[in-house]
Amino acid sequence: MTINQLSIFIENRSGTLVKVLDILKNANIQIVASTIADTAEYGIYRLICSEPTRAYEQLKAAGVAVALSDVFAIELDDVPGRAADAVRIISNADISITYMYTFLFNGKGILIFRTDNTEGARETIILNSLKFIGEKDLTKWV
Repeated sequence: MTINQLSIFIENRSGTLVKVLDILKNANIQIVASTIADTAEYGIYRLICSEPTRAYEQLKAAGVAVALSDVFAIELDDVPGRAADAVRIISNADISITYMYTFLFNGKGILIFRTDNTEGARETIILNSLKFIGEKDLTKWV
């Protein structure tokens, strides 16, 4: 019910993001979605990719600070307000979202989120018949 996401810590200086992207490019790993959150000194580059475990290993081997974590991915109809509806369901179940991002893929909205209440999120997704994306579904994307 969850998928792997890479969180890569990047210094806020020229060339550090290019290094990460080149490692993934040279390993022939496809990025499906990504986002960067920054602070004054570094950024956290979060990404969903075609082969997260191999990407993690490639980046670690190159000395890049990277973490692999589970996040939820919910498929939404590409209709205004569907993300709000999904977040409302999660919020009404008293589940806090640590962070989230969305993107469109093949005519569907994809909502990625992380929570500290993994079991509660799983239960809420199932009870409310939200369509989740699993790790196997990633191979259909790329």
